[in-house]
Amino acid sequence: MSADIGEIFRREHGRAVAVLTRQLGDIALAEEAVQDAFATALEHWPRNGTPPAPAGWIITTARNRAIDRLRREASRDARHEAAMQMLEPDENDHDVNDDHLRLIFTCCHPAIALESQIALTLRLLCGMSTAEIARAFLISETTLAQRLSRAKSKIRAAGIPYRVPDAEDLPERLRSVLAVVYLVFNEGYSASAGDELLRPALIEDALRLGRLLHELLPRDGEVAGLLALMLLIDARRAARLDDSGAVVRLAEQDRSRWDRARIAEGQALLRECLARNRPGPYQLQAAINAVHADARDAGSTDWVQILALYDQLMALTPNAVIALNRAVVIAEVHGPEQALRLVEELDLPGYPWLHAVKADLLRRIGQRDAAAQSYQAAIRHCTNGREREYLERQCAALRG
Repeated sequence: MSADIGEIFRREHGRAVAVLTRQLGDIALAEEAVQDAFATALEHWPRNGTPPAPAGWIITTARNRAIDRLRREASRDARHEAAMQMLEPDENDHDVNDDHLRLIFTCCHPAIALESQIALTLRLLCGMSTAEIARAFLISETTLAQRLSRAKSKIRAAGIPYRVPDAEDLPERLRSVLAVVYLVFNEGYSASAGDELLRPALIEDALRLGRLLHELLPRDGEVAGLLALMLLIDARRAARLDDSGAVVRLAEQDRSRWDRARIAEGQALLRECLARNRPGPYQLQAAINAVHADARDAGSTDWVQILALYDQLMALTPNAVIALNRAVVIAEVHGPEQALRLVEELDLPGYPWLHAVKADLLRRIGQRDAAAQSYQAAIRHCTNGREREYLERQCAALRG
């Protein structure tokens, strides 16, 4: 696939599938039709030039392909009727944005397993291939294909409605959608396993989904908060690894390499959220990262403000990982001894960063042997090669 067509594919695939799904009432058939349309584009566009409205060309071609397919199966009464309906003019003034929202909420329906929600979102909305998604999550293509097939079958068999939830159900369902997008981003920014820390394609797809959601739901503070959070975190991407590919922790990063355009965009979104004065978990996490972005260097970080934000976050969504991150801030404000007491109360035995934080706190109060043991525990539980190398270096420096 040429670079130009590939970019159009990623940008417009979700929109085309969304429109065709509304017209066909069948996600699998819509996806097949869109795939056929892009295959036709690969044939015609290099020879005849890219059309002025490529998205419209793809949707129209996909619709015609779907009609042809339904006609070929005209012996099936239901499919014949569907083909006849598609031949009639679409008199309703459908909003493409509504189609996008319907598809997002269908992919992230709670009846579908979380790992399948992620796979379906990446496949249908981002246009990622089965091979790309399988590589990103370190599973076989066969396993991934089975997940996608089960998810589509579940939607069809359970009659999962292709619609935006009713007003009373929207907040809960939207939380699920935002969680899926953030999981995609986190897997791209800090891969759960493998030899690479970053998976840029996943980061960009999560940002694309975040921008789409913000475009569709511009007044929702948590949607804006999630997009701001991802932008502010991703602004540090270029500084996360040194020239040899080794992990660089936040305090030691070269802040001149931070992406100031992304920081400005994230902070502008955050100011919109602050004006609404309805803080939620994503907005608070974005605010924490905005404070880091404001600091010229690690030494000038406003830890007191960050602690106040973590206190609000814990009040809204208390969990052990947030408590661990808050303990790191407590160490900066009140000292490592108080932070260590908090860390020792947390129940995250298989989480490598609990052991890593504990090791650093023990090092700071002079308990080097105990710190080394905690680093070893972190190394045992760490499944990402780059992060494991970082922990091994920290442990070796402690012993050296």
